[in-house]
Amino acid sequence: MSAPPTPRGRLVTGPSALSGDTRRFILLTQRIAAMEFKLRFFDSVLGYFWSLARPLLLFGVLFVIFTQFVDFGDAPFYGVFLLFGIVLFTFMAECVSGSVSSVVDKENLVRKIHFPRLVIPMSVVLTAIFSLSLNLIVVLIFALAQGVRPRWTWLELPLLLGVLLVLAAGFSMLVSALYVRMRDMRPISDVALQVTFYASPILYPLERADPQVQKLILLFNPLATVLQQSRHALIDPATPSAAEAIGGAERLLVPMTIVALVFATGFVVFNRAAPRIAEDL
Repeated sequence: MSAPPTPRGRLVTGPSALSGDTRRFILLTQRIAAMEFKLRFFDSVLGYFWSLARPLLLFGVLFVIFTQFVDFGDAPFYGVFLLFGIVLFTFMAECVSGSVSSVVDKENLVRKIHFPRLVIPMSVVLTAIFSLSLNLIVVLIFALAQGVRPRWTWLELPLLLGVLLVLAAGFSMLVSALYVRMRDMRPISDVALQVTFYASPILYPLERADPQVQKLILLFNPLATVLQQSRHALIDPATPSAAEAIGGAERLLVPMTIVALVFATGFVVFNRAAPRIAEDL
């Protein structure tokens, strides 16, 4: 009697996004982010200054243009508002741009080592958080020097940053997973970030826009919602809050739902792609 045929080799999938070990995931994310942050300034004479130089130079150019030529400088604390907006957008841009090719850039690591794949884009986000924390100190010093006074509404800052963090993490997971198979994600994300920059109240006070345009911007651009509420709570209480500008607190559910959907979609897409990442590279 002949022996049964030898079964063909079955597909062996790689580790999942989290691999079921939360403690290991957190530890690896922290260590990789710390290493990347240190390597960014390795052998650099000016060190951290280079992380701050880009938003400061952009702030300087835009501040001169929009106070001397476009006449937005009459808005109270416009300089603080502009710098704060640039810093928050820079955080978002660092998360998304850095995450796009993060998995592909670590191809050798992905192919050889069994670890939670989600560590890669999340370490990029954590590295951006390190830079954001230092940049916010500069914003605080500048704000106090410009006459902004601390208020109890400053306690809203962690919540506002938390919303922005969830949004950035969602996009980071999404673009890093899609880039493995779709290299078009790099130019797409670059264009999307440019559109987001000009569609957010960074250069201009939102109240300068038509009321209907204000509502549309706040409804469908969560970054704009965060910026508007930040301006009201942290810089100038005389400006409309996000709830007032959007036409009612209940309408804030729309941008918050978008944030939740972006995060959920990003995690689902990355989690499904994670076991096949090494094979797809």
